[in-house]
Amino acid sequence: MEIVNIASILVAIIFVFIAVFQILLSLGYPFGEYAMGGFYKVLPKKLRIVSFINAIILLFMGLVFLLHTGALNGFHFLPTNILVWVITIFLGLNTLTNLISKSKKERFVMSPFSIILFFCCLYISFS
Repeated sequence: MEIVNIASILVAIIFVFIAVFQILLSLGYPFGEYAMGGFYKVLPKKLRIVSFINAIILLFMGLVFLLHTGALNGFHFLPTNILVWVITIFLGLNTLTNLISKSKKERFVMSPFSIILFFCCLYISFS
């Protein structure tokens, strides 16, 4: 198995992990201090909806990387070359916002995931 495929599988696993976290937030679990600036322990209803939508987007992003590297086949109509760059740029910006978050919990827990994702996605984008 090529390194790029391993990187895409790692990316997909981390995206699934964060998607599960977002679903837990959307269900009202008290993990809000680790996300969205850490302003709430339990997210208000509107942000719970945002968390659920985030979970769906995260799963889609994982799928894009698996398709792009050939770890999965199908959905050939998706422009994965463009999507991996858009996602990678987004992750770079997301990493910066996690690193400067006012929430220590978000900075120290979510930033490492974001950094790993960004560099794996950057590697895949250039491959």
